[in-house]
Amino acid sequence: MEEYFICPECGSDDVEVIKERGRELTLRCNECGNVWHVTLPKLVKVPLIVSKHERSFKSEAELPEGEEIRVGDIVETEDDEVRITGIELEEGKRVNRAKVGEIKTLWGESLTYPKVIKVSIYMPKGITQSFRVKVPREEEFAVGEVVEVGGYTFRIEKIKTERKMLHHGKAQADKIVALMGHHIPRARARRSLEIYRGYDKESQ
Repeated sequence: MEEYFICPECGSDDVEVIKERGRELTLRCNECGNVWHVTLPKLVKVPLIVSKHERSFKSEAELPEGEEIRVGDIVETEDDEVRITGIELEEGKRVNRAKVGEIKTLWGESLTYPKVIKVSIYMPKGITQSFRVKVPREEEFAVGEVVEVGGYTFRIEKIKTERKMLHHGKAQADKIVALMGHHIPRARARRSLEIYRGYDKESQ
């Protein structure tokens, strides 16, 4: 875990470590010359189950002892950035927040893996074409937008997010669960979405 320091005298972040002994550091501000000492918190390795859509992998996060972790927090591992979705205590109880030292296992979603979204396209005669698509997490979708999936063009009429159903407005893919709308034959799509083939095929 990389540490960042702010000078307590002038507020500058141009700080260098001039002496290090275990968790004891001596720091100097390159702006005002102030020298001070800090003690880094002890880091605890916490088991972390990382989800990449339908697959999960065992990992671990090094976190400061006593720090409070909440569902929704983002933690870093050696090779990933993970948003916490669940916290399990020693007795198997699930909670929304807990301190490092009390936590048995953390559960989370990889933020480096593309977001997988369900798409439902309503066809004539009550038929629904369903797909799963993968998109960059920062991409946005808006109600009324015309998109194409698997050769079907449709207008987005509803966006289901993690918290609510949108009938107007827009949302970032990272928060979207599903897109829904009616098929529009021969319409020109603003963009085409890539069908998600599953973790094993995507990793080949």
